Amino acid sequence: MNEVVQKIDAIGADLLAHDRQANEQRFLPAEQMKQLVETGIFRILQPKEYGGAEGTLVEFLEAVMQVGHYSPSAAWISGVVGVHPWELALTNDQLQQEIWGEDADTLAASPYAPFGRARPVEGGVVFTGRWPYSTGTDHCDWIILGGLMTDENGDLGAQPEMCHFILPRADYTIVEDSWYVMGLQGTGSRDVEVNEAFIPDYRIVHPAGLDDGSTARSLGRDNHAYWIPFGVVFSAAITSGTVGIAEGALKAFTTFTRDRVRIGGVKVAKDPFQLAALGEATADIAASRLALLSDIEWAYEILEKRDHLTIDERLIIRSNQVRASRRAVDAIDKLFAHAGASSLRLDNPLQSFWRDLHAGMNHVCNVAEPVYQAYGLNLFGEPVPAGVYV
Repeated sequence: MNEVVQKIDAIGADLLAHDRQANEQRFLPAEQMKQLVETGIFRILQPKEYGGAEGTLVEFLEAVMQVGHYSPSAAWISGVVGVHPWELALTNDQLQQEIWGEDADTLAASPYAPFGRARPVEGGVVFTGRWPYSTGTDHCDWIILGGLMTDENGDLGAQPEMCHFILPRADYTIVEDSWYVMGLQGTGSRDVEVNEAFIPDYRIVHPAGLDDGSTARSLGRDNHAYWIPFGVVFSAAITSGTVGIAEGALKAFTTFTRDRVRIGGVKVAKDPFQLAALGEATADIAASRLALLSDIEWAYEILEKRDHLTIDERLIIRSNQVRASRRAVDAIDKLFAHAGASSLRLDNPLQSFWRDLHAGMNHVCNVAEPVYQAYGLNLFGEPVPAGVYV
């Protein structure tokens, strides 16, 4: 068990106790976010020269899953915000100095959807757009936003380049009252807006180098975590949040069920149908964790021998990732069906875990069919469709 996981366990009871408050106020309370920061989870993928641990991707995913045992929203924030240092480590030193030079605990939000438009001007671009789902954004001082490059007149060409644009807090607005949802309410994933902000060239990331590992190698990053393609890394963060929440739901179910008695005085823990569902769910969720972590370890083994993952390997990993998420959620659905009417009460953590799991499955990284289709097309020698996260 790594040190960060131990620190997460130490604050776990407090995270669980405040999860309902996070949902009701629609963002993670500042004190719980502070506790998370102090565990070091957001520094695992941060480079050593800027106060980070520069650990392995497996260590990061294990930590995110552990947070999921206590608070789904905190786990989701940990996965999404915690993976951003991986990309920021692959930017130029000037930008990293701006972000972490004075405070190594400075955090960045996202989203990456290409809803922005970037018009070239001397020294950079003028950037405008609005994005939903900026997870944990209230606790972040920087943001990474997706957008498309236009020409000098603001027009999109036939195949506009998609880039990531990195902005400080002063250059974007968080839209209040823009996060009303049925699950993962405590993530505070509000909309953000940018209006004609100037972004210098050094704060623009061209994702191609994040996919083939060339950016990492050009910067001399020899930690193989930085060589794994962006689509695999970010999706693994989402999968870890999902599986971690499922593990938390499993714990909530067993805690709730252990002393539960049905009408007639029958102890539920002896119900053969419930025990069968519990055993099956435990095995399926364990299989999801194993699939996620073993595939990342496999990626490291490949990168010890050569400098990139093939599209075949990336699609295997991504197919296993989306299946891991689906398997874990299906397992909890079966348990929830055996949990009885008391599980619907808002003071029962199980219903919160269940709702949050289903909300997480709507993330693009958890949508399985496009990934399965891409895997099959590639297997039979057909081109992989554009826009599939691999």
